[in-house]
Amino acid sequence: MKPRVEIRYCSLCRWLLRSAWLAQEILSTFNDDVAEVALIPADKGQFQIWVNEQRLWCRVIDGGFPEAKEIKQRLRDYVDPTRSLGHSDR
Repeated sequence: MKPRVEIRYCSLCRWLLRSAWLAQEILSTFNDDVAEVALIPADKGQFQIWVNEQRLWCRVIDGGFPEAKEIKQRLRDYVDPTRSLGHSDR
């Protein structure tokens, strides 16, 4: 079964565009490997990325916002650790 990716973002902080951009990056790289990418409005400065029940990124814990490269590497490690991401692995 393909994993579900959730991007939980603070709607009060207006992080929808950042979330949508990361969703686009995930889907363009992993279009055959994920079931869906959900954008979930939240509050209190939240910005987290989850795959199934595993947290890939938390703005508070990981120190800010992720680059697309970092999220792609972490998602790849979850979905298919042997997969090459080309220039994103460098």
